[in-house]
Amino acid sequence: MTARGGAEKGEARRPVDVLVLSDIHLGTVGCHATELLHYLKSVQPGTLVLNGDIIDCWQFTKWYWPKSHMKVVKRILKLVSAGVPVYYVTGNHDDMLRKFTEQDLGNFHLVNKVVLDLDGKRAWVFHGDVFDVVTKHSRWLARLGGVGYDILILINRFVNWLSELSGHGRISLSKRIKDGVKSAVSFIGDFERTAAAMAIEEGYDYVVCGHIHQPAMREIAGDGGRVMYLNSGDWIENLTALEFHEGQWSLFSYREHESELEKAGQLQEPDEEPTDAALHAELLSATLKFVRPVRHLPVMTGEG
Repeated sequence: MTARGGAEKGEARRPVDVLVLSDIHLGTVGCHATELLHYLKSVQPGTLVLNGDIIDCWQFTKWYWPKSHMKVVKRILKLVSAGVPVYYVTGNHDDMLRKFTEQDLGNFHLVNKVVLDLDGKRAWVFHGDVFDVVTKHSRWLARLGGVGYDILILINRFVNWLSELSGHGRISLSKRIKDGVKSAVSFIGDFERTAAAMAIEEGYDYVVCGHIHQPAMREIAGDGGRVMYLNSGDWIENLTALEFHEGQWSLFSYREHESELEKAGQLQEPDEEPTDAALHAELLSATLKFVRPVRHLPVMTGEG
């Protein structure tokens, strides 16, 4: 993975032309919101793409919404109000938002997919649950699977606590299960090949997905050409993001820069508790930006 570290207080944040995040699952116990906040404070994106499953509406409950989760929302709103175009691409866990897609609130755009024009090349960005038959046709089964996944993540955290206490490193139970179950390995491979084949057929240079929580960046050949397949991973297990800067894509791994990002986060001033009034002011500021010219990368939001 190609990645660069964070900035301490007083230093300029690291510029990124396009930042892609997916599968954050705010509102669930598995979400690493504090780590994500450290990362977001270390970069200055020109465009931010939230590629689905940002707020987990399936698992959302009133009793579980930590301050760190609200701080992530506040950070995104700060980017919107500062003039950064933010594209929220809907996923399956936040599919209730799809009835409001193609709506713009200043620099905030709610869409089902987005096409980015990057230095003359086109990137087709969508979450990827369109390929998931279970999600589309058996939502109750998909939700049940989501609950089971959350339980597995909780067990994994306890196992990792014991493992690190005894001097061993982290392990991923879900990754071991995925790697050990042939059907799971086959699904991931089919997902990647299907996304690549569709992108080649439509003439795109890049296809950018989330959904399967498997960070990837590889060129895939198919009938009629080749395409760069990219997946931003997730902020439950992998803690990864996609970055496009100076004409190149890279995968950022928080785990590879954990110590320096945590140190930088501690040196920065702690965020104040975001009140309803503060959030309202952020939204109002974002709305007012709508009447001003916005400087950003060329983006097409029509049919892909």
